[in-house]
Amino acid sequence: MFTMVVDLIGQTTASTLDEARLPAAELRARMESMVGALPLLDGTTVETVDVGGVPSEWIRPAHTAVSDACILYLHGGGYVIGSCNTHRPLASHLAARSGLPVLLVDYRLGPEHVFPAAVDDALTAYAWLLAAGFEPDRVVIAGDSAGGGLTLATLLALRDRGLPQPALAVGISPWTDLTLSGASMTSMAELDPMVKRDGLQRMADWYLGDGDPRTPLASPLFGDPTGLPPLLIHVGDVETLRDDAIRFADLAEAAGVDVTLEVWPEMIHVWHAFGAAVPESDAAVTRVAEFITQRLGAPAST
Repeated sequence: MFTMVVDLIGQTTASTLDEARLPAAELRARMESMVGALPLLDGTTVETVDVGGVPSEWIRPAHTAVSDACILYLHGGGYVIGSCNTHRPLASHLAARSGLPVLLVDYRLGPEHVFPAAVDDALTAYAWLLAAGFEPDRVVIAGDSAGGGLTLATLLALRDRGLPQPALAVGISPWTDLTLSGASMTSMAELDPMVKRDGLQRMADWYLGDGDPRTPLASPLFGDPTGLPPLLIHVGDVETLRDDAIRFADLAEAAGVDVTLEVWPEMIHVWHAFGAAVPESDAAVTRVAEFITQRLGAPAST
């Protein structure tokens, strides 16, 4: 089944992101139709919520493990595409496996809203959670692809502003380098069916506007990760973005951060998103959920 999903996603992504050179609105519509149709896990409830002016959704599982913790999730899509619609199934899967509610954030996208709009929205969502009564050490920030890079950028921004860090963070296939300098960008180009240099460059240009791609809050690889909370980083070993994950993990480890890097054999970009019916996806999301729940432990005492 995994091979069939890879073939379908790869064909659609290649024709959409690289060959067609479509405008952002059309890219968004195609991603919505391709991914948004995946089912939510049974018992999932969805609640629309305004998070300090940022449209978001609470994705709650049928059975909640603890009542005082949550996951703030930042979707992928190159800072240009993606939404609650496209990532609701993945959030549902993560909520069910972790037993935690997931706040899925519909942050602003380029080219209409350039950097640092996405970072600002992520910070707003985090502040909203704290104002709602969640303690920082009971919040997890997670994201995939651009959302994984945005997760790390949010941590850097919190640190730089002297604000409390979350308990931990998870980056799934994180895009950490908008200069596209990783060696895997070339070495894995023929193996990765989903993410290609030309498509990434176009999205980086749309997101950055006139901004510098080496700015740490756009490309966390060029930041100083000192003081960040524990991290889990997942990446597939045939991704063009493989070295984005590995290099950031190495940088964080050298800075004394508690980093767990897992490079999954034969996996492609954000394979977690293919649904609970795909064994490799289910195993990866389950591993993320286990990392989160083990690190969070029991509910905080009151």
